[in-house]
Amino acid sequence: MPTDLPLTADAAWRAVTARDRAWDGRFVYGVRTTGIYCRPSCPSRRALRENMSFYPTAEAARGAGFRACKRCRPDTAAEAGNPAVARARDWLDRHAGERVSLAHLATVSGVSAWHLQRTFKREVGLSPREYAAALRADRLRAALRAEPSVSRAVYEAGFGSSSRVYEGAHRLLGMTPGRYREGGKGMELRYTIVPSPHGRLLVAATDRGVAAVLLGESDAALTRDLARQFPEAERARVDTGDEWLRELVRGVAAEVARPGSGGGLPLDLHGTAFQWKVWRALTTIPAGETRTYTELARSVGRPRAVRAVASACAANRVAVLVPCHRVVRSDGSLGGYRWGLERKARLLAREQATG
Repeated sequence: MPTDLPLTADAAWRAVTARDRAWDGRFVYGVRTTGIYCRPSCPSRRALRENMSFYPTAEAARGAGFRACKRCRPDTAAEAGNPAVARARDWLDRHAGERVSLAHLATVSGVSAWHLQRTFKREVGLSPREYAAALRADRLRAALRAEPSVSRAVYEAGFGSSSRVYEGAHRLLGMTPGRYREGGKGMELRYTIVPSPHGRLLVAATDRGVAAVLLGESDAALTRDLARQFPEAERARVDTGDEWLRELVRGVAAEVARPGSGGGLPLDLHGTAFQWKVWRALTTIPAGETRTYTELARSVGRPRAVRAVASACAANRVAVLVPCHRVVRSDGSLGGYRWGLERKARLLAREQATG
């Protein structure tokens, strides 16, 4: 237990149990069973007390090997924001399994429905309905991991019927509830590796579309990278005899060689609602142009969430098709790129030369 924590471990546990926002920014807690650290007010399901550790700063938690929660974003500074939006978010966080009308949420917030809709979207980047749907999807994921059956998980997550969940399963989870509950086991991922102007190119796909586009120096390194990202999937290298995969590879190769020529390939990506919002914004950046992380944050309605935007870019598994290489720092430097800064520079130079 760090000695410079601003309160005792028992008091920290009480703050976490109460989801006390007053302690946000003053300490974080890590959950050893998941490897994730959170704000005290995080709306995620509580872990057992014996599985928690408390830290005075996010840096201390990261130093202990924990990674930031994607839901409460403890690695970003606490934002005062609009009080009405804060009240609406707090109510939605505490009633994640319930359905609520915009009119009721406006009453809770103390403003008109029209004003709440507009300011909530501007500050959060999602409408109240979209935010509530993301919370319910998170709740469903947690329930599927914790409950003994899919039907029980559906009930605990607040869905009225299993049929509604199965109808929207790929939108909510990226796979069926049963498969998600098994950690993605049984997901069939076919891939091949081909040469490209930027090194070896791995394209992996499901029956729904492209799931990963990875760049690297060797086939062995790319195969290991794919295994790290899809540890529970059934991965099979298929270099011949798969027309669907060959068609996707041709489209990806065309996009790598000349941006915009890939023909709008189908994608099968799994991410949070916020990540999807960032990824969609990335696809609107014209080839040969760049945007700063700050500009991208503004474009998704979250001007203060620059770090969260950068994290969403880093979570992109589909090189070039979702062009995170077109985002740079405010000072003009390249920033980060999961496939290497030299490769990012070559991609931008090639686009600017052919654009």
